[in-house]
Amino acid sequence: MLKGKTALVTGSTSGIGLGIAKALARQGANIVLNGFGDNQGPRAEIAALGVKVGYHGADMSKPGEIEAMMAYAAAEFGRVDILVNNAGIQHVARIEDFPVERWDAIIAINLSSAFHATRLALPAMRQADWGRIINVASVHGLVASAEKSAYVAAKHGIVGLTKVTALENATTGVTCNAICPGWVLTPLVQKQVDAKAAALGISNDEAKKVLLGEKEPSMQFTTPDELGELAVFFCSSAGNNVRGVAWTMDGGWIAQ
Repeated sequence: MLKGKTALVTGSTSGIGLGIAKALARQGANIVLNGFGDNQGPRAEIAALGVKVGYHGADMSKPGEIEAMMAYAAAEFGRVDILVNNAGIQHVARIEDFPVERWDAIIAINLSSAFHATRLALPAMRQADWGRIINVASVHGLVASAEKSAYVAAKHGIVGLTKVTALENATTGVTCNAICPGWVLTPLVQKQVDAKAAALGISNDEAKKVLLGEKEPSMQFTTPDELGELAVFFCSSAGNNVRGVAWTMDGGWIAQ
């Protein structure tokens, strides 16, 4: 379905980003990966799906490096047809105790990076009259949790950015939508599970049940593969007129 298209997925060497990248690759899209840590394994996984794969290690907190990443993608692949803004970090603390540098880093990586990548991808998408911008937000783009001020603020911002991007391109073939997962067992969430297990003196499996029970009625984690299939839907012809939505995949979290 996506043969000949190129998808750039930020924060895609593990977790949600890698799941989305693999789902798009299975549909024939060439992939540009981005992220810290090991990239050889993820690159091999994508290449095994029969598509071209590239990698750029841009630090998503730095606009200059984002510009270099987008220039690399254009030079190697022609243009970015599908942009998935997924890069994100987390820090948990009460507002009065929240380290200023952590606030700045979360806003830069979770919100500002999506603006920079989007502004750089849009001209080529508009010229081609086809493009898909998919912002990985969170249920925390729609509702809040205590001690997550920077993350919640950034994800609410992502939902707002999604709506504006969709409206500004509403008469074109370029769409923009947000995916809002609940709990996904990524390394980021596993840290929260570990912290809860330590704080309560319980096993890791018990801590997972406590975490899910607090918010998610389905009592199951959403998987990166499921999120990837939703991204594929947005890129399909069925998604041509899906514009500016914040699509929850949260086990009923915000239905309560």
